Amino acid sequence: MKIDKINLVNFRNYSKCSLSLNDNMNIFVGDNAQGKTNMLEAITILALTKSHRVGNSPNIIMFDKKKSTISGNVKNNRVLSRLKIEITEDSKKLSINNTNIKKVADYISYLNVIVFTPDDLEIVKGSPNIRRNLLNIQLSQLSKDYLNVYNEYNKLLKTRNEYLKILFNNSIADTNYIDIITDKLIEKAIIIYQKRKEYIDLINININKFFEDISGDKNISVKYVPNIEFDDFEYETIRKKLKHTFKKNYLKELNYGMTIYGPHRDDFVFEYNGNDLKYYGSQGQQKLAILSFKLSEIAIFKDFCNSTPVLLLDDIFSELDIKKRNKLLKIISMYDIQSIITTTDLKNINKKYVENAFVFIVKNGNIDRK
Repeated sequence: MKIDKINLVNFRNYSKCSLSLNDNMNIFVGDNAQGKTNMLEAITILALTKSHRVGNSPNIIMFDKKKSTISGNVKNNRVLSRLKIEITEDSKKLSINNTNIKKVADYISYLNVIVFTPDDLEIVKGSPNIRRNLLNIQLSQLSKDYLNVYNEYNKLLKTRNEYLKILFNNSIADTNYIDIITDKLIEKAIIIYQKRKEYIDLINININKFFEDISGDKNISVKYVPNIEFDDFEYETIRKKLKHTFKKNYLKELNYGMTIYGPHRDDFVFEYNGNDLKYYGSQGQQKLAILSFKLSEIAIFKDFCNSTPVLLLDDIFSELDIKKRNKLLKIISMYDIQSIITTTDLKNINKKYVENAFVFIVKNGNIDRK
């Protein structure tokens, strides 16, 4: 999967920008606050319909403008698709090949991306919600079915929470309805649990290898941590355990007015030598673990989608010493993958990687090919 061209209109500090990209490595060079990260953000939005950064759509639109447009031509196994997103203060309009797309699930996966940013340290150190969000984004790109099931689960979860409040305040309300909703919720939860467990297992195939290749260290892994313990992740095992858990904790959930068990409370942890990396690892090790996690995703996308995703690396070189930088570039160059990298300078990067890349100079929202 490759982005052939990217076009921006009134996006953050870009009034108008049109670029042709290299099928392999693209390096955007410039001082801070010039627009490098904005370019990566635009590509992320084009792929996922939302930014990887904190903030809402109006902040994306250039000051004094009413609409921002991101479009791009994407090649996937010789099939060319034109993706376009128009963003206004209160809406997003999606289209593929000039045909309007109403459901996000029908849009996502035409452009798959893996994003690494300096803020990704929060994947290790932050709340479980950050880690669940990462799983949901990546699994949604891999499977439209997962995204549909996840959306249906959230609707059922909202309905169940609302009805728990009704039951708490009204003793004569129909309790049969909560059983019906719970059974439907369990069916969706089983699929989510199984897909997440499968994804984590696939990550663990390669994460230690990448961690060792870049750092020389090893014994890194990822552990899936649902808030319910399962003996295994077979359908019937999960179904029985969930039924038992909801029945046993009915009064507890009634008092809380919310569903306190299920995949919406999932987590996963990075382990280093069998210990939680959050507490037993340096910040450098934490960053490398996240980077290794992201690199491990490349093979998963290739197997599931029969194509590689676009790799977006924001200010990655400031996070690594010279030796690790070039080891990372060597790994990237081994794949038939398009990478888009931002950096403040090209110093200490092996010339053979720079010579084969498209290098873009970014200054005050203007981009020139070097």
